[in-house]
Amino acid sequence: MKLCHSLTRVLAQAAVAVVLVCAASTAHAARIKDVVAFEGVRENMLMGYGLVVGLNGTGDKLQNNAFTEQSLIGFLERQGVNTRGVALKSKNVAAVTVTAKLPPFARAGAGIDISISALGDAKSLLGGTLLATSLLGPDGNVYAVAQGPVTIGGFEASGASGSGITKGVPTNGFISNGATVEREIDFRLNDMPSVRLSLRNPDVTTAKNVMQAINQQVGAGVSRVDDPGTVTVTVPTAYKGDVVGLLADIETLAVETDQPARIVVDEATGTIVMGENVRISTVAVAQGNLIVKIEETPQVSQPNPFAPEGAETVVVPRSDVTVSEQAGNKIAVLQEGATLKDLVGGLNALGVGPRDLITILQTIKAAGALQADIETR
Repeated sequence: MKLCHSLTRVLAQAAVAVVLVCAASTAHAARIKDVVAFEGVRENMLMGYGLVVGLNGTGDKLQNNAFTEQSLIGFLERQGVNTRGVALKSKNVAAVTVTAKLPPFARAGAGIDISISALGDAKSLLGGTLLATSLLGPDGNVYAVAQGPVTIGGFEASGASGSGITKGVPTNGFISNGATVEREIDFRLNDMPSVRLSLRNPDVTTAKNVMQAINQQVGAGVSRVDDPGTVTVTVPTAYKGDVVGLLADIETLAVETDQPARIVVDEATGTIVMGENVRISTVAVAQGNLIVKIEETPQVSQPNPFAPEGAETVVVPRSDVTVSEQAGNKIAVLQEGATLKDLVGGLNALGVGPRDLITILQTIKAAGALQADIETR
């Protein structure tokens, strides 16, 4: 009995060790659903043109915006009001564009959020109401209809003297669930014989890992790599008519992701982002701040007593040029195969700022010692 208890304890410890090893090996893995996009499961862009009414004198000036005036006249005529030949002077109307994203598999009657932006010279959409607006897809069909009170994230206030204050962008607004889906996109996911997975960051190694994970879970030969950004999954017989179930079984599989060594530099803001795979060869880096100082000390030259007639007082230029280098300059030596941590630590030891770091990285790359691509934006 004692032997059985000891054996049980050993097996339990071994099981815990296996679990810890497995957890450690997948701690930095990503789920397939986070690194790929499934074919057909995507949003669709919608856009429309409409009118916002009820503004408190902050709408378009009709004499400056012919499209707003024509839209208003057309709207009134559809309501049985004839305003042809009448000079309209309303300041409570603004022409706007309405945009939305139609979610995948959205059904008729579902609500979607919309964004509204002024087209003319309206000062604010605060307090306005969007009139019924048709939202069209790229094919010209109406997929949703939008209407409702506009919510904005800013405001504008001004006094009689002309001074004012503006917070945010009062000419942009939104309506939560402001559009109703009227037309569905015909897409039958369960009838597809195969599904393509598009990698969000194309990479050969990542694509191969995705393929191997799927084949191990579903069956050998089910998936194949078409290119670094595409993995095609053939629907097995067991999943015929149940593609949703197939995607549910594979989307949570953990895969190791990889990416090429890359450094992204935004020179406008001085932002630098470096991947963990950045490596450098042995290189010495020195930051020397050379100071050149030029002082102008002009001198006045006056003629001597009893000087010949015509002698004048003149200003003689005199320049004093000195060159010095700040004390405490250091040279950092980075050994072969140095990592991102070594690179940043070595440059920080020199007191290098972000903008100096950009120049140093580009110089190291030019010397052939930086094993990474530098992307400048």
